[in-house]
Parts: sequence; structure tokens; C-alpha cells
Amino acid sequence: MVREKKKKTSRWKLILLAIFSIILALGILALLMIKVFVVKNVKVEGNELYDDNLIKTTVLNDEYSWNSLYVFLKYTFTDTQQLPFIDTMEITMEDPQTLNIKVYEKGLLGYLYIPAIGQNAYFDKDGIVVETSTRIIENVPRMEGLGCDTVVLYEKLPIEDKLLKQLLTLTQTLKRDQLEPDAILYGVKNSPVLKYADVSVNLGSMQYLTQKVERVRKILPQLAGMAGTLHLENWDEQTTNIVFEKAE
Repeated sequence: MVREKKKKTSRWKLILLAIFSIILALGILALLMIKVFVVKNVKVEGNELYDDNLIKTTVLNDEYSWNSLYVFLKYTFTDTQQLPFIDTMEITMEDPQTLNIKVYEKGLLGYLYIPAIGQNAYFDKDGIVVETSTRIIENVPRMEGLGCDTVVLYEKLPIEDKLLKQLLTLTQTLKRDQLEPDAILYGVKNSPVLKYADVSVNLGSMQYLTQKVERVRKILPQLAGMAGTLHLENWDEQTTNIVFEKAE
């Protein structure tokens, strides 16, 4: 009987010890959460269209966002708040007090002004309209003369397939060479004209596009402060003469 009481007492002691250990562990964890996992540094990279403060405000957007572990776990299972022109944001924890935010912006190749909605329609490398906005984004060329009066968000630009393919090839080539113009004008026979301030570049057909763009890259710096038209419409591998016609 005495042995049985001792066994029960020992069992209760073990249970109480286990409970105490759990409470102690939870207390230590809570203390760590409060004292250690505190957001003190936030590093933002990959953003060009939005400044660091807006990205931080978008991510740290509730009353518990002072806690780095909470923020990390939150965005492990949920998406960040959506921002125009941003595809995704990846949140990682460098250390208990430092969060890293990697921003993946949508690859914008150009935009068209759509009078029907009074907004600009921005499109990506596939010709998909990814955003409509009143913003004018630096280094994203404006398209003119495409005869596009309406667009549907997340659908392709409603223009002829051949023209769309040529447009995407041109804009991607210019972006690759960091030669994004202020505007690209489509006129007679859908021949593109690039506008760089007061200099127009008449490309003519899409034949020899890579070589023509390379010539533009080399010649354009020499035309700084000038006004006129650079004629490349007749350039080919045999006829290499390039004329710059100054504006009167």
C-alpha cells in the first residue's frame, strides 16, 4: 500500500515536472520571440519601380510585423500584398533581426495609351497586358501608331500577330542593349521609328535588326544635343552608308 502511494506520488511528481518543463520551455520561447526575433534591419533588392520604404510598408503591414520570425512564417504560407508592376516578393530571414526582401518586378517592354480608359496599358515579353495605370515609368518606351483602341488585362495586345511578333522582337532587342527609346512610332508599312529626345531613328524593315541596333548603339552618343533623323531603312550588309539628316 505504501509502495503504491509512493508510485502515485512519483508519477505526479513526473507529471508536474513535465508540465513545469513545458511551461518553462514556452516561457523561454516567448522571451526569445519578444527579445531576440525583433525586426531591426530590412534589406530590399530588385526594386526599380518602387522605393524601399513602400516595399517595407507593404510587407510589414500588421501589428505583429515587429517580429521577424512571424513575418518570415507569414510569407512562407501566404502571398504578399499585390502591387502593380510587381510579380512576387520573396522574404527570407538573414538573422533574427534582419529580413531580406527580394523583389521580382514584371518585365515591362512598353506601353500604349488607351483613350477609352484614360490609362496606359503596359505589356510584357509575351505581349500580355500586365497592368493598366496612369503612371509613366522611366525607360519603358511608349508605342504609337499601332491602331489599338482597347485592351483586356492579362490578355495579348489585340494587334496583328505578325506585327506583335515584330514589336516584341524589337523591344526585347532594345532592352537587351539598354537602348530603350522614349517612344516607338509605327507608320507606313508598320516600319518602326525610334524616338530619342529630338533624334528619330528610321529602322525600316526588321531585316538585319541586330546589326542596325548595334549601329544605333555606336552612333547615338555622337548625336547628343542634336535634332534630326538617322536613316537606317536602306542599310544592309552591302549598302552600309548611314545618313543623319539634321532637322531644319
